[in-house]
Amino acid sequence: MLAILMISYIQPFEDGNKRTSTIIENAILLAYELFPLSFRNVDEGIYKEGTLLFCEQNNLSLFKAIFIE
Repeated sequence: MLAILMISYIQPFEDGNKRTSTIIENAILLAYELFPLSFRNVDEGIYKEGTLLFCEQNNLSLFKAIFIE
C-alpha cells in the first residue's frame, strides 16, 4: 500500500503514476508470494480523495480504510 501512495506522491513520471505505482505494489506483493491488490470495486472518487489526503496532509486514514474494506 505504501508503494502506491509514495510513487503517486513524488510523481516521478509525466503520466501514469497511479497505474505504475499499482503495478509496482503488486510486483512487490507477488515477489513475497502474497496476493496482488485490486481496486476495481472501490469508488474512484473515494480512491482519489484518499490519495489526495495522503499527498496534502500525510494522512493514511482514508486509504487505510479503503485497503481494509
